[in-house]
Amino acid sequence: MERHARHHDSTEVDCSFRPQGEFGGHVERRLTAILAADIVGYSRLMGIDEARTLATVKRHRTELIDNAIAAHHGRIVKLTGDGILVEFPSVVNAVACAADIQMNMALRNKGIPGDQRIDLRIGINLGDVIVEDGDIFGDGVNVAARLEGIAEPGGIAVSGSVRDHVGSRVDVVFEDRGEYVLRNISQSIRVYTISFGGSTAFHGRLPMLPAKDGKRLIAVLPFINMSDDPEQEYFSDGITEDIITDLTKISGLDVASRNTVFTYKGKSVKVKQLAQELGVHFVLEGSVRKVGQRVRITGQLIDARNGGHLWADRYDRDLTDIFAIQDEITHAIVNQLKVRLLPEEKKAIESEPTANVEAYTYYLRGRQFSHAWTRSYLLLARRMFLKAVELDPNYARAYAGIAACNAALRDWNAAQYPIETIMALSAQALDLDPNLAEAHASRGLALHQSFRNEEAIAAFARALELEPDLYEANFHYARCLFMQGSFEQAVHYFERSAEIRTDDYLSPVHLMSAYRSLGRSCEREYWAREGIERAERALNRNPENSGPAHRGALAHGASWRRRQSPGLGGTRTGDRPRRHCRAIQHRLRLLHAG
Repeated sequence: MERHARHHDSTEVDCSFRPQGEFGGHVERRLTAILAADIVGYSRLMGIDEARTLATVKRHRTELIDNAIAAHHGRIVKLTGDGILVEFPSVVNAVACAADIQMNMALRNKGIPGDQRIDLRIGINLGDVIVEDGDIFGDGVNVAARLEGIAEPGGIAVSGSVRDHVGSRVDVVFEDRGEYVLRNISQSIRVYTISFGGSTAFHGRLPMLPAKDGKRLIAVLPFINMSDDPEQEYFSDGITEDIITDLTKISGLDVASRNTVFTYKGKSVKVKQLAQELGVHFVLEGSVRKVGQRVRITGQLIDARNGGHLWADRYDRDLTDIFAIQDEITHAIVNQLKVRLLPEEKKAIESEPTANVEAYTYYLRGRQFSHAWTRSYLLLARRMFLKAVELDPNYARAYAGIAACNAALRDWNAAQYPIETIMALSAQALDLDPNLAEAHASRGLALHQSFRNEEAIAAFARALELEPDLYEANFHYARCLFMQGSFEQAVHYFERSAEIRTDDYLSPVHLMSAYRSLGRSCEREYWAREGIERAERALNRNPENSGPAHRGALAHGASWRRRQSPGLGGTRTGDRPRRHCRAIQHRLRLLHAG
């Protein structure tokens, strides 16, 4: 399908690259209608049957979506594995296109089982955008993306500006959902949903939000570190993550993911606003203070619909009681929300990962170090995991951690970390806990490095089935797919990794390469910029860590080369990217010199 469309007067939308602007591309501002759409539960569908999902998505695109966009004079700005961004010269065309797509998708999904159906969410906004090298940026785009996030599967959510301009010119019904404060949008937005055929789809307004399949919707905010030592942050984060993990084991609860709630860390946000943005009824917040062998944990459960406190408690105990405290908090939530706890769920949340609290603290510290993905930090993480195993020889998570570190350290010295050792460590972890997602991910990485890719894919799929938001499973699966040349699939999992951990500066570099192989220059440029920003943030946080400097230099280099390419309308007159690249390379030399 053509990547451009025509206005009604047959004038083409000019998306060509031009040697102008600070970064060597054509930059302009314009008022446009933006449509953002994504596939509901894409990761889950890929985990169930990857080949079928990709084939089904491709069929819907070629037979329906691309044709509808072309027929309504839209221009596809950006494609991701599970999403699409489109602009229209006419907001009437944007709404008509969205309605056309959703009504036809409903017909296509008739009789399709839930684990096979492709549902879309769509958000539409009319706003001012910045256009650079064919891509569009700005609040106009961000609002469309936020609206898409609060639309129900099969539904359309639009801004007040869209409703005002469309009026009665399209045969749909607009339903007023009130004012909303959308995340990272400074002004409140009037939101409308579109109904056709007597149905409407929306989940953004809390009083109208039904529990999904009878489930209670809850978010656990990052517990605040109240210790005098900021180095204890790893402990409060670990407590938060483990409570989220325990709650996700309960079938009567629908829990906001770790990557979503951690975007609010350190921010002052009103509970009601946060709940609107996350689409939840209840919010758990708390704090952790660890001093010596004592720990104080506070927690409070809030009904976000009315601001009422359902439960609050303070635990002031020995550190050895840490798992008992987590269990008590989980049970308090279950009791207050009147959730039926199945016997196997009760057993799962009451099973302690280790009986040794010191081993647990070493494990949490190791997990924090392992996220840096440099040789020095991986060695530190490995040391922490080894200490945890020394303290508790039956600690499954710690064995999985050692296996993951060994597999990663093979990039520097393969002979020192044999595949056989990694496989044995993963097997030991799985013997202790067959449902440990980290262990399946570590095994998958070792199998991939042994060129046993079919087995590796099965191991990664099992890890993602157990824990879809596990960063290591998404990232290493993406690398495995990339090495096999499955770039389109790799893009999905790399983007998921980048979403799960906003401090991940590795995935953007891989995404640059994947999109280059796919011949998609706009997406490659986007991830080059994202890689630069993330690498510089990581380098500022930890100047001694050379990893971000390496990756940042790669991203700068890729971005600079693209802008200098005559085939892309580049120019050699602007040297700002080159200066940035020199700066980060200078920091890298200083690190090596140190």
